[in-house]
Amino acid sequence: MNTYDIIDEYGYQDYNFLDKIIKKTLAMEQVKASFFSLVLIDDEKMHELNYNYRGIDRSTDVLSFAFEDNNKLCYNIRQLGEIYISIPKMKAQAKEYGHSEKRELAFLTVHGLLHLLGYDHTKGQKEEAEMFAKQELVLDEFEETKRKKENEF
Repeated sequence: MNTYDIIDEYGYQDYNFLDKIIKKTLAMEQVKASFFSLVLIDDEKMHELNYNYRGIDRSTDVLSFAFEDNNKLCYNIRQLGEIYISIPKMKAQAKEYGHSEKRELAFLTVHGLLHLLGYDHTKGQKEEAEMFAKQELVLDEFEETKRKKENEF
């Protein structure tokens, strides 16, 4: 059984829909026994994490800290890691990209979860295309996160 915690340090509160997004992602990847944490934070905390762990002196939208570095399991449950999402950055990006906060939060959640599962879009175009295709597959499954077509209002 997959279990996860959502820790809302920011006070966003509008994330109940993520349960089906997370379950769909884990099912798509055939992950049956895992646990991880998703932490919703502010830009100041994200800036601090990005600087301390990546040496980048600015905030970012999502960071994933994977606990696994291979497919060898020591236990019957996978300890995937932690995902941190900056709520202010998520809100700004939703506005910038012209879609809902739900879609952007779902995108960042799936993106972070796929990183925990070993996907890395920075390794090349093939890896990026594969990861982004999987993200869209999950997001297009649900009405509130489906990409709106240009002529839809």
